[in-house]
Amino acid sequence: MNDVAKLLAELVGLPTQQSSSERAAGDELALCRHVEPLLRARGADEVVIVEAGRGADDRGQGGYVYARWGQPRLLVNAHVDTVPANAGWSRDPWTATVEGDRLYGLGACDTKGAIAAAIVALDRQRPKDVGLLFSGDEERGTASMRHFLRSPHRAGVERAIVCEPTARRAGVRHRGVLAYRATTSGEGGHSSLADHMARPIATLARLAVLLDDHGRANVGAGLPDMRGLCMNVAGLDGGLAFNVVPAFGALTWSVRPWPGFDRAAWDRTISEMVANVERATGAKIAVELITDHAPFGAADGNADPVLASLVGGHATALVGLDFWTEAALYQAAGMQAIVIGPGDIGQAHAADEFVTLADLDWAVDFFADVYAKSRDGFRHGDT
Repeated sequence: MNDVAKLLAELVGLPTQQSSSERAAGDELALCRHVEPLLRARGADEVVIVEAGRGADDRGQGGYVYARWGQPRLLVNAHVDTVPANAGWSRDPWTATVEGDRLYGLGACDTKGAIAAAIVALDRQRPKDVGLLFSGDEERGTASMRHFLRSPHRAGVERAIVCEPTARRAGVRHRGVLAYRATTSGEGGHSSLADHMARPIATLARLAVLLDDHGRANVGAGLPDMRGLCMNVAGLDGGLAFNVVPAFGALTWSVRPWPGFDRAAWDRTISEMVANVERATGAKIAVELITDHAPFGAADGNADPVLASLVGGHATALVGLDFWTEAALYQAAGMQAIVIGPGDIGQAHAADEFVTLADLDWAVDFFADVYAKSRDGFRHGDT
């Protein structure tokens, strides 16, 4: 294995998986501690490890490592955490193996490969006014990113390269995520009395059908490269047994809005669907928004000229992405961003996740070129 593959193998061997149980979660800070001396040895003016929350409620323990060369105007960011190992792995997820041109391991594609490449590229070129941020909690709650954006280290940063597996394309916009949970309740009891009781499951099933019908009716809505709502009716829960009328029901669903999505009109649509079901059943339905990730980028797809110049010659295309990234958080904080990295999203979160060695080499070349352009003051397209 070459240097970037060897470092990636080390990172794969440090479990950083997310979990709803902290006892089953990996250790983000262990990976941060592992790369800290590597960043110091490559001439960083400052390297800090910061503890931050983990998960939507910030209760878990996680964090990030941040290194800077000069006073950063540009940030290169990749996340250290992974999803749990999916079912179906044919090898140990935390032991990197190379077969042909593929390096297998949990996080190899999403996004430890980018971390390894960004570090190894420092051996070719030291950057100027660039920061490297390897952050946790991207796969679950964005606590590390929110912590960083509130910190003094964020000062002066104008642009961010957000590393995700994009198959060498550069994402200049992407979808958001809106996820909901609707609940309703009744007295519950023996199914022989079902005709005269509230029916939480059936009530929410009516809503589920309305949502699905709306999604099917709008498969052509959106932007040219982001058609449809991606309506996903994900769960209907609450039943106990065939002879028990449940006292409670819960429905979860999500959509993925595009840049320029009419959120006010969508909110009205949800309210009208709920009201229609309530009128038909006499039930009361409570709706909770459980995930609210804004889309990223402009509806016209225009890219920041400096970032477009930085990826020029390396990205095969400037595209819209269907998956969400933390680029949206940078945009909300007033920064320009672009999404690019080694690997393919089709491998992310899958059993036997891999990244190709060719993609790792491409990423080292890409980051080394970004660092070289930083020493030239980003004059290649800077305004």
